[in-house]
Amino acid sequence: MSARNAKPSPAGPRTVALVPAAGRGLRMGGHIPKQFLALGGRPILAQSLLVLQASPLIHEIILAVPQSERQYCLDHIVATGEFSKVTKVVPGGVQRQDSVRHALAEVSQETEIVLVHDAVRPFLTEDMIRRVVAAAVEHGAAIIALPMRDTVKYVGAGGVIERTVDRRPLWLAQTPQAFRRDWLEEGHHKALLAGVQATDDAHLVELIGKPVVVVEGSGENIKVTRPEDLVIGEAILNSRTAARSAE
Repeated sequence: MSARNAKPSPAGPRTVALVPAAGRGLRMGGHIPKQFLALGGRPILAQSLLVLQASPLIHEIILAVPQSERQYCLDHIVATGEFSKVTKVVPGGVQRQDSVRHALAEVSQETEIVLVHDAVRPFLTEDMIRRVVAAAVEHGAAIIALPMRDTVKYVGAGGVIERTVDRRPLWLAQTPQAFRRDWLEEGHHKALLAGVQATDDAHLVELIGKPVVVVEGSGENIKVTRPEDLVIGEAILNSRTAARSAE
């Protein structure tokens, strides 16, 4: 189901953004976690926070970071005063799912919508936030995603193609993802009890039988995981800067 055109009310529900930023970034190489690598003169994490901070729909931001980097975040991100919506910095977990669960435990009961956004997707936009929150308000859960455009092959043993997969119903999940707080809490609680590990929060909400709609995103909303993504990221930043200058 697609919910591309839904709009929130001007006031909007109380929405808290959770930013899991505890990954080690092994595919990036080096000893610095990828979320702290520089992009456009700032840590990738800070680039993501800039958009969340500026959004009038986001009331509060909770970060989940490696325990070893928590003091750095407090000193160099929170203490700068630039990100006043960051109210808590909690230790992350071994897996992304653990980090989200730790941050979710700090969300107040007054919160209606919880938005989860990966720290290393620095090219989210206010429009994405607006549309995914609106869809979550209407349907209970929504994610930014892209329809699959490439031909998809199912490959078996020995690298031999077994069949071509119909790409029409296939979407590539991204973040931000937004959920009713109680749905997300239930999904994480049951996953913890059952020992279920998922690569995104929508999967946990799907597993408890709740509907999750898709909101079409952008090809620019890349996840920075490899060294070449930094090169692509700098190009996206330069393009956006040039577009703003031309306005």
